[in-house]
Amino acid sequence: MDEAPRGGPAADSAPDPAASPRLLDELGRLAGAVRHLFGAQWRLFVAELALARGAVSWLLALGLVATVLGVGLGLTVLALIGVALAHWLDSWLWALALLALLQGGLLAAAIIAFRRALRWLGLPATRSEIGAMMRRGTSSTDASAAPDTDRTAP
Repeated sequence: MDEAPRGGPAADSAPDPAASPRLLDELGRLAGAVRHLFGAQWRLFVAELALARGAVSWLLALGLVATVLGVGLGLTVLALIGVALAHWLDSWLWALALLALLQGGLLAAAIIAFRRALRWLGLPATRSEIGAMMRRGTSSTDASAAPDTDRTAP
């Protein structure tokens, strides 16, 4: 037996037939708007990816151009220094010899600085810093990695 409260309508459980199509229409429009939004986001992502791929090619090409122009500028500066030395010493031979000695000295200084930097990398404190940096780099993919606590405060 159906027990309905006294004094209330007996058949109130049936949904309003006019509300159901409106709700379905609104849900349909919401789904279309979400599809449109994510479609636009996807097209933007694809366009940015294409730009990034093109940018890498341009960066490599421009890096090559900058290297060639830098070498050309260096050679031009060396030629100007050579001409100035030739006028100052009144001899091309002495000017080129002095320029070769200058370049040899600068090359030796660069080699010494490079070797000193390699020695610094071999020091125990530097090795432990590099080891800690590598451990942080490998553990950065792990979300549960504990923070580095062996560093001292400045």
